[in-house]
Amino acid sequence: MNPGGYSGGFGPPPGLPDIPGGVAPWAFSGPPTQPGSAPSQRVPGNLVPLPKVLSVPVLDPPYRFCIPQKRIASTGDTQAFLEGESGRWFLGFIVGLSESIQGKKVSDPCHVSPTCQKIVDFLETLISWVDEIPPSETLLRYGNPAYRTWQDRLQERGPSLVADSIFPENLKAAVGETFPYLADSFGNWTRIDFGTGHETNFAAWLMCLVRLGLLVPDDYQALVSHVFVKYLELMRKLQLTYWLEPAGSHGVWGLDDYHFLPFIFGSSQLIGHKYLRPKSILNPDILENFAEEYLYFSSVVFVKKVKKGPLAEHSPMINDISGVPNWNKVNSGMLKMYRAEVLEKVPIMQHFLFGSLIPWPGKAGEKRGMGGGGEAARGVGRQATGAGAGVTGAGVTGAGVPGAAVTGAAVTGAAVTGAAGMEAVATGAAVTGAGVTGADVTSRV
Repeated sequence: MNPGGYSGGFGPPPGLPDIPGGVAPWAFSGPPTQPGSAPSQRVPGNLVPLPKVLSVPVLDPPYRFCIPQKRIASTGDTQAFLEGESGRWFLGFIVGLSESIQGKKVSDPCHVSPTCQKIVDFLETLISWVDEIPPSETLLRYGNPAYRTWQDRLQERGPSLVADSIFPENLKAAVGETFPYLADSFGNWTRIDFGTGHETNFAAWLMCLVRLGLLVPDDYQALVSHVFVKYLELMRKLQLTYWLEPAGSHGVWGLDDYHFLPFIFGSSQLIGHKYLRPKSILNPDILENFAEEYLYFSSVVFVKKVKKGPLAEHSPMINDISGVPNWNKVNSGMLKMYRAEVLEKVPIMQHFLFGSLIPWPGKAGEKRGMGGGGEAARGVGRQATGAGAGVTGAGVTGAGVPGAAVTGAAVTGAAVTGAAGMEAVATGAAVTGAGVTGADVTSRV
């Protein structure tokens, strides 16, 4: 067996089977090859460039907020995104968050801005809703239908809560563009599932706030130790209460059924620790005593809570990584793997949204900005498709989208149709003829 690691140099822990192709699973920028399958064609992890911190520029006025749209439909699109400014900003933002928490515990003091605290308070409100909406006795094959009631409340109350508590008066118009990212951060209404794509949307929402100047690099440590920790608390409560299905899980061949980012941030926390090593996850006492302070350990604890049997059987990748000698290599490997196994995967990134804050780079012969009458806001696993409806007025302008306008809070003269097989629902709006008058239009499967 060839020695291998996230950046080469060592083999698997004793007793673990070799992987076809003669390379340790962590030598790649993605999960191990399943036995019996064709050898992996991925580039070895030590040849994949390590993502670097990149400053996220603040968007200058005048603003042209718009309804964000999906753009990714192929591997070429994912590459266009990652090679464009938006992809570089996003991956650089993730690296910045990772470096901000390096060598620090969750409880270490840090600067907590009013915006960070307001986000934490908002997430606390969402947690309280789980207690107010108990699981339904009506069982589905997958998940609990009460989760949809929780999502409905998020869709109905979320925009106003965010606008009133987080956005200042001069930026309230940005709620229409940013809320779809937030609404899709907690799972899918239809499938009652959650995965790394939803987690990525939450990070994208935070980056939108950086683009608006509501968050700055000095907030990054608090974004991990306060905001992201609270987000994980909410998601684990949702996952356990409503039994959300893993979205696009690799099963035993994946890192985790639900999350990826806590492994990036958690491994960064442990860089340079005097005593705790990657192999420490194999010690139950260490996991129990340090889970509240280190995201990596808390993630392993949660995996062991929701899965039965030895770690080496249900989570061989996590188990294998315990053989890596130091946290620097774990962290660099996680960053490379996040790009390869999340940001480069079409099934995950096809749901990602682009607007004025996270612009689509476009391709040859394609106009930059939003296209014609395509998708409108996507929230809570639901979509509304406006038939050529642009958005203007109230500080919101559709970028390159012709059609009807929004005047104040009313939408008039725009035919709105749900996507195929979907019923259009107007929230707080009267539907008249072919037009919609009101403040918000969503759709539900």
